[in-house]
Amino acid sequence: MQALAVMTKRADFLSANSGLRVARPGFVLLTRPNDGKGKRFGITVTKRIGNAVVRNRMKRRFRALLREILPVAGLADHDHVLIGREGGIERDFDALRKELSAALERAAAGKGDPPRKPRAKGRRGRSGPANAAKPRA
Repeated sequence: MQALAVMTKRADFLSANSGLRVARPGFVLLTRPNDGKGKRFGITVTKRIGNAVVRNRMKRRFRALLREILPVAGLADHDHVLIGREGGIERDFDALRKELSAALERAAAGKGDPPRKPRAKGRRGRSGPANAAKPRA
């Protein structure tokens, strides 16, 4: 059984984003071969999910889940990234466990979900007349 390593570099997360994607109700699993660096994992939870307390709770749950399941069912020499989804914090831990096992099985079989639609470049969601700078009086 290989030891798990934690991914910390942004470049690793970005490269994992180009790998296989398996979506589940509580999370999205990204997997990508990592050229013999062993089983590594990373967790991403955005501010859209909730405040810091909610995000940290979700990350703790994901960490416990990954440390339990990846040594047994994880893909060898792959990076595994869990991206939290809005429904993930309320989900039962056993449901998350089953979803992660099913997602890893799909990833091992090479059955990913279709890729996301590419974002429009140059748009950050803050432009437009509603958010335009107002002149000072």
